[in-house]
Amino acid sequence: MDIKIHSIHFDADAKLLSFIENKLNKLLQFHDGIINAEVFLRLENVESKDNKITEIRLEIPGSPIFAKKQSSTFEESTDNVVVALRRQLQKHKGKLKRA
Repeated sequence: MDIKIHSIHFDADAKLLSFIENKLNKLLQFHDGIINAEVFLRLENVESKDNKITEIRLEIPGSPIFAKKQSSTFEESTDNVVVALRRQLQKHKGKLKRA
């Protein structure tokens, strides 16, 4: 799987990048047809604590899968996005088996 990580308006450190790559590689257990992943890390200029946004778009055969979550840390928002993507992948795989 090809992973592209874009950090908008800041530079992400190596620890965060490896954390995201490890989380995304675990998704291969649920769907082995993932072609690539595009990750956008964004800092929102809101005065609240929950200003870190992670968006992930997975390219799979058929149609892409997308999830976006906002939290107080990038690690937490990444965890939440991966959980949402895992559910979508399992649902997509279930549909393929029924067809």
